[in-house]
Formats: sequence, C-alpha cells, structure tokens
Amino acid sequence: MNDERSRARSTQERDPRGAAALERLGLVVDDRGRVQRPLVRATRGPAVSSFNPANARLLGTVATTSAAEFHALIEDAVDAARAWRDTPAPVRGSAVRRYAELLREHKDALGTLVSLETGKIKAEGDGEVQEMIDVADFAVGQSRMLYGKSLHSERPAHRMYEQWHPLGVVGVITAFNFPVAVWAWNAMLACVCGNAVVWKPSPKTPLTAMAATRLAERVIDELRLPPIFALAIGDDAQGRALAEDPRVALVSFTGSSRVGQQVAGAVSARFGKVLLECGGNNAVIVADDANLDLVVPSVVFGAVGTAGQRCTTTRRAIVQRTRFDEVVARLAHAYRQVSIGDPLEASTLMGPLIDRAAVDAYVRAIDEARAAGATIVCGGRVLEGDGFHVEPAIVTGLSNLHPLVQRETFAPILYLLAYDTIDDAIAQNNGVRQGLSSALFTQSLQTAEAFLAAAGSDCGIANVNIGTSGAEIGGAFGGEKETGGGRESGSDAWRAYMRRQTNTINWSSDLPLAQGIRFEIGKPAP
Repeated sequence: MNDERSRARSTQERDPRGAAALERLGLVVDDRGRVQRPLVRATRGPAVSSFNPANARLLGTVATTSAAEFHALIEDAVDAARAWRDTPAPVRGSAVRRYAELLREHKDALGTLVSLETGKIKAEGDGEVQEMIDVADFAVGQSRMLYGKSLHSERPAHRMYEQWHPLGVVGVITAFNFPVAVWAWNAMLACVCGNAVVWKPSPKTPLTAMAATRLAERVIDELRLPPIFALAIGDDAQGRALAEDPRVALVSFTGSSRVGQQVAGAVSARFGKVLLECGGNNAVIVADDANLDLVVPSVVFGAVGTAGQRCTTTRRAIVQRTRFDEVVARLAHAYRQVSIGDPLEASTLMGPLIDRAAVDAYVRAIDEARAAGATIVCGGRVLEGDGFHVEPAIVTGLSNLHPLVQRETFAPILYLLAYDTIDDAIAQNNGVRQGLSSALFTQSLQTAEAFLAAAGSDCGIANVNIGTSGAEIGGAFGGEKETGGGRESGSDAWRAYMRRQTNTINWSSDLPLAQGIRFEIGKPAP
C-alpha cells in the first residue's frame, strides 16, 4: 500500500484496540479519537496523529505543546526541581517505588499500546514495560546509595570528601523504537537523584508517552509531589529548543548519530551536559568452534526483533570461513520460519517497520546490494496489504568496507561476512564508525579473552555466547565513537544526573596550605 492511500484510509478507519488500551491506562479518548490526559491542562499546539504501523489505521490524535506552553513547562520544571532536591533521596525512591507498582498493575495495557504504536510484537512490548519496572526497582535501591567518597587530606586536622548534588532539570529526547523504556532509564534515576524531568518523545509514538506520563502524574497526585515529570510533545524544533535552553542542565538524547551531533553541539555551546545514545552497526563474530544452536537463535532475534529497528540490532555476522556456508544455510532455514504479521497475534515473530520512510530505506538498501552484485539469500521483498511489512533479509557477497555495510539501515537486513583469523574478525567488528554492541560465539577461553581485551572489541557492550540485543538494566548501557559515549541505566550511570562537589573542612586553629606553600602575613601588633 502506498503511503498516501494508507494515510487516507487511516483518517477514515480507526483501530479500536488503541482506544481500549488508552482507556485502561486512564487516558480520555473522545468520539473523534482525540486523546487527553486528566489532571493537566490541554495543550494547544498543532495536532499530531498516531497510526498503527501494522495496518496503517489511526490510533489517536493528540495536541502538541506550543512554544509558549513549552517555555512555561520548563519554568515549572525549574521550580519543581528546586523543591524536589530538598526531599531526602530515600523518600524520592518511595515515589519511584509507587510508579513501579502502577507499571506492574498496567503492564498488559501499556505493553499492548507499545505494540500497537511501534509494531513490535506483544512479547517485546511487555518486555519493554518490564524493563521500566526493572530500572525503577534498581533506582529505588540506588536512592540509598548515592555514595560520595571520604578522602585523606595532606594537611593535619583537615577532612576531605566528595558528595553529589542534583543537577536541576533533565531533558530526555527519545526515539520511537523504545518509546517508554529509554525514558524510564533516564527518568527513574534522574528522579531519585533529585531532578525534574522534561520528556520530548518521538512524534511517531506520542500515545505511549502520554500513557507512561499519566501513570507518573498519578504518583505526583497521590503523594502530593511537585510536578517532577513533564511531557512536551512536538517536532524537531521542540527538540532544538530543549537542547538550547540554559535552564535544562542535562539533555539525554537517543536517536541517529547525525541528529545526536547537532544536539551535542547545541548543548555544549551553552556549556550544558549531554548524554548521547546514538547509532549502532553491531556485529556477531562466529568462531570455528561456535555452538550454532546458540548462534542461530541469537542472531535471528538480534536481527529480526523489532523488525531490525533497535540500536542494538545485529546488522553484521562475521563468520569463520570454514563454517560460512553452514551458518548461511542454518540462518536461512530459521528465517523462513519467522512469521510476519499483526504484532498482537501470539504466533507473530516480526511486526512491521514504523512507516513508509522506513520501508523506502529498506528497499533502497536491497536494491543497492543487488546492484553491487550481492546475493539476497532470503527475504528482500515488501509484503502486499495494509501496513508496512517487509521480509527480513540475509545478504552475502559484500565486504565489510562496502558503504552499504558501513551504513546503519534501520531495517531487518543482515550482512554475512567471512574471516580467517580472530584478529581479522575483531578488525572487521571494529571497522565501522559506531561502537555500541558486539558479540562473539566461541568455546575457546583464549578467543573470548582476545575479544574482551583492550585490543579486542571497541564497543561499549561486548558479549560472549549471547547476542547483541537484550541488555539487562543492571549494566551501564551505551557505546563509543559515533554511538556517542553516553551511559544510561545500571552500574554507576546515576552519576550523569548529579554534579560532583569536593569539600575540605579545616577543624584546626591553623591555616596550612596545600603543597607545602608558605604565605605568611604578619599579625597586627597588640
């Protein structure tokens, strides 16, 4: 279906499952499909519509945030942050605990809405909500562990230590592919760290953002908190405004490397802090001793999950030459078993791409591969019917240096490459501009350690005998090079949402200087 016909049809037909999920989440949907959050004033910006990419039907229409409303929203967030920073951190953790409780109560409804709006299968939609719950639980514990350090002074009768204070307002710009989990990574930690959060979601997924925010507003209302969670729905201009606003201490951006570079420039120009989670061109290395019973399901899930629209999607498989043909055959057999269709159907393993532009990018990549003499082992077709469904594709015959392989195409296209030595495999893994996720399948301790060593994978995530996708929240998530260098979620990622302060206390009656410097001034005569 072409995009114009699809959108025309969508304005006349609505997917009733969207309204049903929204109402279960406490949102108000009128008979024209307009969606509103209770407890907050209606926004007055231009309307934006959300469509189910699986059938191109309308899910709902929301009003965006106008420029004047955005300015006031930031001002309210500044006031909220000033009040929230004085609340003890464990009490802040209690608010996050209540939010996690609401997520558990509404997991099915929110997971359904994620699937309807993004096209990812229901298991992945529910998994995304579980990820929100997990990081909220993590943040509750972290609220009692915002540790500083006690330091030893070189001066007698002096005490040194460092402590961490809230930043103020944290701006979070998220992408469509993980419409609520990435916000939660940032918001839950930012909250326990004493900040207010302003969220600018993708305009392709406004409904899930409204639903997640509605649950947060319930917490604010129940516990009589300052408005520490704010939502601003809008276009790229609003994202630029968030990046340029000096009242926003930190901007966390998830999206393409190109836009991330622009955001970083705008934030850095005003000496703000920026946290980037950008592109990934992730590879799996398959060694000659790899267990293919582990390799095949890991690669298929990594390449096909979310229709290849994850930042951690497996885009390259670098296979030891002696096993190349075997791996190609095993993967092709598995790909033929991938059922494509309605993401809410239990049998579906791959849903649609997000929109027509994504389908067009997929087609261009397949056409470019064919023109370069590559072999499309399987897949490569756009499916007839409603929505934006394509077949997952396996491509062979291109080198790692080919521009198509070097480019991140947000679609289910897997490039299979051969290698001879492990050093060659690691060089190919590292031979792209991004550095997010990587994986190696081997039974060899020596090969695994070579991959994990300083001269091994240059990615922020390096796994052995598991795939590139499906990171747990307990580890810091992020990558290097054009991925941006940011870290979110677990480990010590909480530090990004606070400012470090070093303190020295002199409890003596003398005033010795550091480094043994002597600077004496005579005392006045009695």
